[in-house]
Order: sequence, then C-alpha cells, then structure tokens
Amino acid sequence: MEGLSGLLWIFIIVSAIQPVIARQLLQDERRKLIQKLEKEQKSKVIALIHRQESMALLGFPMVKYINLEDSEEVLRAIGATKPDETIDFVLHTPGGLVLAAMQIARAIEQHPGKVRVIVPHYAMSGGTLISLAADEIIMSPHAVLGPVDPQLGSLPAPSLVKLKKEKSIDHIDDKTLIMADMADKAIHQLQSGIKEIMTSTYGEEKAEEISNMLTEGRWTHDYGITARFAKEIGLNVSTEIPNDVLALMQMYRQPTRLAVPTVDYLQKK
Repeated sequence: MEGLSGLLWIFIIVSAIQPVIARQLLQDERRKLIQKLEKEQKSKVIALIHRQESMALLGFPMVKYINLEDSEEVLRAIGATKPDETIDFVLHTPGGLVLAAMQIARAIEQHPGKVRVIVPHYAMSGGTLISLAADEIIMSPHAVLGPVDPQLGSLPAPSLVKLKKEKSIDHIDDKTLIMADMADKAIHQLQSGIKEIMTSTYGEEKAEEISNMLTEGRWTHDYGITARFAKEIGLNVSTEIPNDVLALMQMYRQPTRLAVPTVDYLQKK
C-alpha cells in the first residue's frame, strides 16, 4: 500500500508540473521563431495575438481583447526599439478598448522607423485602428480588417445618431437621447484620432476620407474588409506575408483538454 501511495503522489506531482513545463517549452519555441523572423526581416518583431477560441475555466468560456495592459506592454516594446529600426507588428485580435488601441496606434505612427502591421487572419475593430497607423499593412490573402465605428455597449454609435435624426425627439426617451449624444461625440473623437494617425502616411484628404468611411456605420461592425477591398479604398496593403508568421500562429493555439478538435487534417511530410 505504501508503494501505491508513493506512486500516486508521484503521479499527482508530475500531472501538476507537466502543464508548466509544456507551457515553458512552447514559449521557448515562440521566441526562437520570433528571433528567426527578426533575422530574416531585419526588423524588431512585436506580437499582439488574441485567440478568439474560448478556453475552459471551470466550465466558463474566456476570450481576450485589447486592453490597457496590452497597450502598456506594446508601448514599452516600441520605446525599447531603436528609432531607425523597422518594426514588424504581428496582429491577431477581435478588437478591444478604443483607448488602448489608440495609444498603440499613436506610438506606431510616431515611431521614426518604418512600421509594418502583419495580419495573418483578422484584426477587427481596434485591431484595424492600430493597422491604420502603420506605413504598410501586410495581410494574408484571406485575412480581414473591419469597420471602426464606436460601440456603446451593444449598440453601434452611428445607428443611435441615425435614430436621433430620423425619429421625432418627442418619441425618444431621455436615456436614448443621452446615448445618441454620447454616440455623436464618440464618432467625432474617433474620426479625429484616425485622421491624426493616418495623415503622415496617406495625406490629410485621404486620411479624412478613410476615417469617415470606416466610422460612419456604412457596414455592420463585423463586416470583413479583405486585402483586395482595403487596397481599393486606398490603404497601403500587401499580401506578401512571411511564412514564419503563419507558423507562429500555430504556436498560439488554446489548450483543448479532452475536447475533440473541430478542424482536423493531415500535414504533408
């Protein structure tokens, strides 16, 4: 019995340590690939990657978005980069706080060296806002950006402004009127910020045109702007994405613990 008890404790200890070791090994592999990318591209690589897949924690799904902690880390990384050094910013995110995204965008725009934002799959909402500040956006052929119209809770700001214009004020309650006023302010603030971060690369007229287009509510907030369409509206977009960036994304998969993969295929040897 004592032998079985000892084996049980060994099993428990190994089970507790194994995820920590696996996580550290994966982190080491990520760093090696980032170093390889930096050497090949002759640039400083900064990655901001939020996996949209949920991770089970006591049965509750959790997802990540751009927050103030992200902006603090990115600002430190950009600040530690040499002024004349090119930055390759790998971006994969559903969006997040406008304040945090705008802080990152301003830091990118103010970096003296060239900045390329690389979008392997999607950079929606706040991710698009960050992309607009770059000298160049590199997207995989099927990657998408998205509109940057402000959202007030679950309501799109342009729709609230439209409601106020089209409906008699006598038939709008006070709370909706206040939200419509806030929506109008949010749109103008964001338009001003986008023009600020885009003017040095695109010129004032083009910056204003794109700013209005992406914030006025022309599309739903989850509308996917492809690389082809992004070029058509005047963004500086390339689809020559480094293969190692796509390989890097494979190293940010969420743990699947007992779950059956929803996508499966055989890798060619």
